[in-house]
Amino acid sequence: MPDETKSPSPSPPEGDAKPSADQAAVPGGVKVTPSGSVQSETKGITEKAAPPAPPPSAAKPAAASGAPAAPAAKPAAPAKAPVPVPVPGDSPMVSKLKSAYGSGIDPLTYLGQNYMAVDSSLIPEILHLLRDEEQFDYCVDITAVHYPQREKQFDVVWVLYSFPRNERIRVKTQIKDGDSVPSAVPIWPTANWLEREVFDMFGIRFTGHPDLKRILLPDGWKGYPLRKDYGIIQQDNEWVQINLGIESGQ
Repeated sequence: MPDETKSPSPSPPEGDAKPSADQAAVPGGVKVTPSGSVQSETKGITEKAAPPAPPPSAAKPAAASGAPAAPAAKPAAPAKAPVPVPVPGDSPMVSKLKSAYGSGIDPLTYLGQNYMAVDSSLIPEILHLLRDEEQFDYCVDITAVHYPQREKQFDVVWVLYSFPRNERIRVKTQIKDGDSVPSAVPIWPTANWLEREVFDMFGIRFTGHPDLKRILLPDGWKGYPLRKDYGIIQQDNEWVQINLGIESGQ
């Protein structure tokens, strides 16, 4: 086919002249000049007014205005947890002992720990019964606690365990300073060393013990370090000077 002859496009009127690339119009009635600046072609459009500035009194913070700032409210203190207290213990063994000894024993539980407060005159009998009839065959520990303000200043405590029952119990009694308690060595031979430690640290004597003497401190030492009236850095200065030939550094 012969090439179609294209007629030249009519040139636009002078008033509708197409802007050059350097003066390309951009949307919104804005054009870019050859120098790169932007000019608005829209006439009669009022620029949006800026929001009014806040009054000076509102713009100033409280501290700058001279008024003292209110203190921040303190959070409320959390409520204190109730103090745990011993509660009466109850079990078939407890019922049996209560029926036999009445007020001579007081079975209690404290934070899941079972113990019996026992009259000191019943200690040998109760300990024998717990070993022979209730199968508490292991004497774990014997210890004491000192309460200087009480008439009966000492709690003596036996910690017992039963392997067949997988159960632990504590037996405790109160005695005055200078009183003694029967030895448990005939019941549990391991009580030998445990009672010597209580004697060494508290000065409590166990009648019937085969060889009651100090086990940690040297013979002749004056004082019992785990009593509350014995200072934490207290020493027997006389013993130190005589036996070591030096002055105590404490």
